[in-house]
Amino acid sequence: MNQILLWILAMTLINGLLAFAGSLFYFIFKKNLSKILIFLVSFTTGALLGGAFLHFIPESIEELNLIPTILLVALGFFIFLLLEKYLHWHHCHDDHCEKHPYTYLLLWGDGIHNFIDGLIIASSFLISIPFGIVTSILIILHELPQEISDFGVLIYGGFKEREALFYNFLSQLTAVLGGLLGFFFFQSNDIAIYLLPFAAGSFIYIALADLIPEIFKEKDIRKIIINFLIILSGILLLISGKILVG
Repeated sequence: MNQILLWILAMTLINGLLAFAGSLFYFIFKKNLSKILIFLVSFTTGALLGGAFLHFIPESIEELNLIPTILLVALGFFIFLLLEKYLHWHHCHDDHCEKHPYTYLLLWGDGIHNFIDGLIIASSFLISIPFGIVTSILIILHELPQEISDFGVLIYGGFKEREALFYNFLSQLTAVLGGLLGFFFFQSNDIAIYLLPFAAGSFIYIALADLIPEIFKEKDIRKIIINFLIILSGILLLISGKILVG
C-alpha cells in the first residue's frame, strides 16, 4: 500500500506541475502574447464546455440518473453566479476591476476539477498500478493544453505573471489533496460523483456568462471565425480524450 501511495503522490504532483507549462508558454511567446491571448480564452471556453457536456454530465447521469444530475448542475451554475456577483461587488468599483471576477471563478472551478482528477488517479491505482499509470498519463495529456490556456486567461483577466503562476499552481495542487483523500477513503468515487455535476455547472457558467461575451467583443469577422474554430478545437480535444479513455 505504501508503494501505491507513492505512485499516487508522484502522479498528482506531476499533474500539479503542469501549472508551470503555462508560464513556460508565456515566456516563449511573450512578444506576441497580446495577439494570441484571446485565442487562449477561446480554447479554454471550448475545453470547459467539452468537459461539462462530454465528460462530467454523462458520467453523472450514469451514476445519479438525470434529475439529480440536472439539479446539481444548476446548483453549481447558480452558486458561481452568486459568487461572481459577490466578487464584482466586493472587488470592483465604478465598473473598474484590476482583475476580472471570472479569473477567480476559473481558479475555483479548475480547483474542483483537479480535486476530482486526484480522486480518479487514486481510485485507478487502488485497482492496479499499471491501470493507475495509464489513467494518470491520460489525465496529464488532457490537462496540459488547458493549463497553458488557463494561464493565458488569467493574464488576460488582469493577473500579473507571478500571481497567475502562483494561483494556477495552487489550483492544480488540489489534485494532490484529491489523491490523498482517495487513497485513505475507499469510497472516493462516491465523493467524486456528486462533485462532477457541480463542476459541470461551474464550467458552463464561466464559459457562457464570462468568456464567450469576452471573445465576441471582437468585430472583425475573420477573427470571429477563428475564435469559433478554436472553441471547437477545445471541444474536440475533450472528444478525443473521451474516446481514448473509453
